[in-house]
Amino acid sequence: MPRLSSHPRSLVAAVLTAAVLLPPFLARAQETVTAKVNIQRPAAARSEKGADASEVVVWLVPADHAALAAESGRKPQVVQKNKAFHPHLTVVRVGSVVDFPNRDPFFHNVFSLFDGKRFDLGLYEAGATNSVRFDHAGVSFLFCNIHPEMSAVVVAVDTPYYAVSDKSGAVSMAAVPDGKYELHVWYERSLPDALKALTRTVRISADSHDLGPVVVPQDPGFTTAHKNKYGQDYTPPPQPSYPH
Repeated sequence: MPRLSSHPRSLVAAVLTAAVLLPPFLARAQETVTAKVNIQRPAAARSEKGADASEVVVWLVPADHAALAAESGRKPQVVQKNKAFHPHLTVVRVGSVVDFPNRDPFFHNVFSLFDGKRFDLGLYEAGATNSVRFDHAGVSFLFCNIHPEMSAVVVAVDTPYYAVSDKSGAVSMAAVPDGKYELHVWYERSLPDALKALTRTVRISADSHDLGPVVVPQDPGFTTAHKNKYGQDYTPPPQPSYPH
C-alpha cells in the first residue's frame, strides 16, 4: 500500500493507486446473498409441522475464477464428547486443518474411508487431539471404529462464499462480490444425483441477490447405518453375565 502524503494531490494519487492495486473481487460491489431451503420429504413425513430444514450447505464458485479472499485463520474443531461428534456438520475451505480433540474419558478412533479426504487417526486417548488437513474439495463422512453411533461430516469447498441453512431453511452469505457464479448444494439425506441436478449458474448483483427457494429432495431410503473401517459389521458390545 503506498504511503499517504498530506499534500492533496499526493493523497488523491495514493487513493487511486490503492484502488488499482486492489484484487478484482474486492473492487466489485458486494452483496448479502440469501436463499430459502425447502426439504422435499418422503410422503410419510410430509405432514410433520415445523420440520427441521437445517444443515443444508449452499456455496457459490466464481465462474470467472477470480481471485478469492484469503482464509480467516480460524481453526475448526470436531469434538468427541459423550460418544458423539460435535458439531455433526462442519464446512471448511480447501486447505483448512481441523482438530479432533477427544474429551471423553476413554479411547476414540476417527476415520473416513469413503468420499472426500481418506484418513484413519487410529486409537487415541482421553485429552489427546489429532488433526487433519482437508486438501481437496469433497465430502468426508466421519466415523469412530469403536462406537457405531458416532458419525459426522466435513464438507471442504474451494470458495469462501458458503453458508449452512438454519432450522427454518434460511441461508445467508455476507460480502459476496457481484458477478457470475455456479451454485452448489449438499445435504446428507439426499442422493448425489439429486444434488448434482440442483447445480446452476446464478448472477449476483444489487438487483439479484436472493437465490429464492432451493428445493432439496430427501432420499426415502436414507440410513445412518454403516460398516467399520474394515468394511465389516461392528462387534456388538459384551452383555453382562448377571441378570438385570
